[in-house]
Amino acid sequence: MDAAVVKSEYELERDKPMPSKNHAIVQTNLVILLGTKYQGKYRALSEVSIVVSTKEKVPDLAIYSSMEFTPGEDETRLETAPLGVIEILPPSQSLTELITKSAAYFEGGVLSYWLLLPDLRSIYVFSAPGEYESFNKEDKLEDPRLEIELELKDIFK
Repeated sequence: MDAAVVKSEYELERDKPMPSKNHAIVQTNLVILLGTKYQGKYRALSEVSIVVSTKEKVPDLAIYSSMEFTPGEDETRLETAPLGVIEILPPSQSLTELITKSAAYFEGGVLSYWLLLPDLRSIYVFSAPGEYESFNKEDKLEDPRLEIELELKDIFK
């Protein structure tokens, strides 16, 4: 008999596993790197709810064109697709699941989808479903669609 899998409230609400310490470190590093190096060009939003291809999704990071902080005019769901999406693979989630998710993001207008594998210190940058470049350990990530370059050693530290 299979053991029942009990999902946490977080997992039920966001349809993805609870993040781990390493997941949080990598996500924070990316927010800092993108915010510092691409300030004025991009805004990296963490765990924001977006509508993509008529479905609500919550990526680890969504990369938008620069936007201002607007007190009194907040949004809980963004209707505009981000330019890029970054997903960090948690140990309990399947790689296939996140690769499948990328197709929905591309259908919704996303230009670039990054899939991070922290345990391998690798990043796959998708430019379309099934089309990707991989970057490992000491490589420099280059995303020509978003014109972003980052050192992997700075992401995975």
